[in-house]
Amino acid sequence: MRATMLHSPGDIRLETLDDPELVDDTDAIVRVVASCVCGSDLWPFRGLNGEQGGPQQIGHEFIGIVERVGTDVSHVTSGDFVIAPFLYSDNTCRLCVKGVHTSCVNGGGYAGCQAELVRVPQADGTLVTVPSPVDDALVPHLLTLSDVFPTGHHAAVSAGVEAGSTVVVVGDGAVGLSGVLAAKRLGAATIVAMSRHEPRQEVARAFGADHVVATRGKEGAGEVKEILGGIGADSVLECVGTKDSMKQAFLSLRPGGTVGYVGMPHGVELNLPIMFATNSGLAGGVAPVRHYLDELLPDVLDGTIEPGRVFDLDVPLSDVAHAYRAMDERVAIKALLRP
Repeated sequence: MRATMLHSPGDIRLETLDDPELVDDTDAIVRVVASCVCGSDLWPFRGLNGEQGGPQQIGHEFIGIVERVGTDVSHVTSGDFVIAPFLYSDNTCRLCVKGVHTSCVNGGGYAGCQAELVRVPQADGTLVTVPSPVDDALVPHLLTLSDVFPTGHHAAVSAGVEAGSTVVVVGDGAVGLSGVLAAKRLGAATIVAMSRHEPRQEVARAFGADHVVATRGKEGAGEVKEILGGIGADSVLECVGTKDSMKQAFLSLRPGGTVGYVGMPHGVELNLPIMFATNSGLAGGVAPVRHYLDELLPDVLDGTIEPGRVFDLDVPLSDVAHAYRAMDERVAIKALLRP
C-alpha cells in the first residue's frame, strides 16, 4: 500500500509499505476512502514535538470500507462503510462507559491513516457503520466525524454551551470553525468568532457566527465584551493550544464562565489566582469522538449540519506533501486526501 511518512520536519513523502494484516481477532482492515491532514499533524511537521527517532507513518483521521475482519468481530463486516474515530477503543470498559473513550484501557492510536489501508484494533468498539450507499457529496461531512467536528463539539460541551449561551471561539482553523458550528447546534444565542482571515470569517459566519473580531489581546477582549454586554462570554472555546490563545480565551470570559479547551497545549500557562478570584472554569482535553458519534451522525446524514465545509482543498494522496505545505502556510483551512 501507499502511505504517508514523515521523515523529518518539513519532509513528507508518500511511500510503498507492506499492507497491514490482521494481528488480533478483534482487528479489522479498512480500505481508506478519504483521509485528511489535521492541525495537530502540523506540530511534528514543524518539528515542535521534539525528536521523532526516524521516519514514521502519520495521520489519524479517515473513513473507509471494511475489507476483512478478525474472528471475534461481529458488529462490522466486509463491505461496510465506516467512520473511524481517531483513537480506537473497546466501547465497553469502565472508562468508555463513562464517556472517556480516549482513555480506554484497551485503546490506542493507529500506525498512520494517510494511507490506502489501515488496521483498526478493537473494531467492534471503534468503527461506526454508515448506511450504504454513501453519496460522494457526503464524504467530506462524514470525514469530519473522525475527529475535527466532534473535537469542536467537545470544546462546546466542555465549556457548557447551551441554549441561550453567549460564546466566543478562539481559533479559526478547522477545529475552531467546527466549534462555531457546534455552538450553534447546541443553541447558543450569540457567537463571536475571533479571526483575522476573510475566507475563514466567511465559513464562521456560514456556520453561525454572529460577530467576527479580528483584534487580539486586551483590545480584542474589549471588543468581545462590548458585543456581549460588557462582561464577556458565558463560554469560550479555545481551539489553538498556545500560550497566547489560552490567555485570549480567559480575557474574553465572564466571571463564572468556562473555557472549553481542545487545542493541543504547547507552552500554555494558567493564572490560577485570577481563575480563583473570578470563579473561572477550565475543562476539556482530547475529544472522545466515539462517545459523540451516535449523537452527531444523524444530523450529518439528514443534512441538518454540513461540517465538511471546513475542507477547502481536496487532493489525491499523491499530493500529500502539497496538502501539508498548504495548511502550514495557512493557504488552506483543511486538506482532504483521496487515495
